[in-house]
Amino acid sequence: MYRIIGIAGEEIYQASEGITQSIEDLEEMAAQLSQAAEHMSHLDQYLDQILPKLMDFGIRLLLALLCFFIGQKVIRLVRKIVRRSMERANADLGVIQFLDSLVKALLYMILALIIVSKFGVDTTSVIALAGSAGLTIGLALQGSLSNFAGGVLILLLRPFRVGDYIIQGNLEGTVSEIQMFYTRLLTVDNRMVVIPNGNLANNSLVNVTAQDKRQMDLNVGISYRSDLRAAKNLLYTMIEEEPRVMAEEAKMVVVSELADSAVMLKIRFWVLPSDYWPVYWEMMERIKLVFDANDIEIPYNQLDVTIRQQ
Repeated sequence: MYRIIGIAGEEIYQASEGITQSIEDLEEMAAQLSQAAEHMSHLDQYLDQILPKLMDFGIRLLLALLCFFIGQKVIRLVRKIVRRSMERANADLGVIQFLDSLVKALLYMILALIIVSKFGVDTTSVIALAGSAGLTIGLALQGSLSNFAGGVLILLLRPFRVGDYIIQGNLEGTVSEIQMFYTRLLTVDNRMVVIPNGNLANNSLVNVTAQDKRQMDLNVGISYRSDLRAAKNLLYTMIEEEPRVMAEEAKMVVVSELADSAVMLKIRFWVLPSDYWPVYWEMMERIKLVFDANDIEIPYNQLDVTIRQQ
């Protein structure tokens, strides 16, 4: 009997311990749930605070993107209107290109200010900041500013225009575009050359096509044994028969020098600038062929070698 009672008491004690442990587990779970609820409450408060800001930022971002795309269309339209109005006024192509690039830069700056204002930034402070930083930027970009000033001088003084063939130092080509800071040339072998406007405005250059005609001087030497009069008549006949030679301009074939081993003849006539090099190359070839056919000797340097034997 006592044994049974002891066993039952032990079981009751173990059961009470299990109940106590379960109660403690439940209390711990309740505390964790309370902490989770508190965290959820803080999260709700944070979301309540941040969601309006996120929605406001999203709306501003959408408006900024909308302004950007609409602004791009407006800028293209304004540039097209400006170009057409200047073309109707028969403005120079270089002036049109320069002002087009200038208008493009200014309009994109205005568009950037409009977009910045959509995010609540005070544009007056931005402009004031840009003005205060202007001196520093100007000192850092002295080369670019001089190139801009050079472009303005080129448009005002017009030493060349779009389509002219110019030579500046060891660079030469046809002017294809005059931008705010640079001028682009196309070489005869279709290479693009970019020259800063400051270099073109502050250095000497040659405008080959500025005039509507160009004088060609050819020099050829004949032997002292050849018939001088016959050679002059042949050269003059070649000039008269060349259709690209300007007939209304003066033409002449004269003796320019009595050199050590040749009588030097100068051939002078006028052609259009676009015909200069084709006529030059063809005339040089024809002179050689005509002189060979008429026994007119063109002297060349010769070397006599003497071999001595002992």
